Amino acid sequence: MIKLFVGLGNPGPEYEATRHNAGFWWTDALARELKVSPVLDKNYHGRVARTTVGGQTVWLLEPLTFMNVSGKSVAALARFFKLNADEILVAHDELDIVPGQAKLKFGGSHAGHNGLRDIHAQLGTGDYWRLRIGVGHPGVKAEVINWVLKKPSQEHRVAIEDSIARSLKAVPALLAGEMEKATMLIHTSAPPRPKPPRQPPADTSGND
Repeated sequence: MIKLFVGLGNPGPEYEATRHNAGFWWTDALARELKVSPVLDKNYHGRVARTTVGGQTVWLLEPLTFMNVSGKSVAALARFFKLNADEILVAHDELDIVPGQAKLKFGGSHAGHNGLRDIHAQLGTGDYWRLRIGVGHPGVKAEVINWVLKKPSQEHRVAIEDSIARSLKAVPALLAGEMEKATMLIHTSAPPRPKPPRQPPADTSGND
């Protein structure tokens, strides 16, 4: 069961609306759902909220260390409260998934994501859960840093927010440790199909 929900991002207004902050968007939405307000806690180098759901203590954490040092914050809270790695879920932006979709994953490599890379290093393991929030790929590897540090288009932002809203429906299953059910809820939440383009009216003038 998940006891610590972590959202990854960069602090500061200039990063707030960028793709790299999709994890923050997710924990912000979860905080609204659980009716809690994360507050700065210097002991854990981030914004923290603590609440109780069904008799179980649940933490929300947004590291304010900048993305590349996210593990410092996650490890500090996890060690203090003696949380196991498999009780942690990290929500983060994912280049390899299209906007509008999200995927739940356990373990595996950090796949070059700097936030995950540091969490791996600080926890000493990759055996934690990740909620991969699709932000799409620019198509060229050299453009990746630019891409994640820019705002998505309005259409992509709406799609990302829709995927966040749908994935929150899996939170009760995540808290109950029903990971298969949570995976199914998140993965089968297909984004709405785009409307077909409008066809131009047929030319009935008879002119060639």
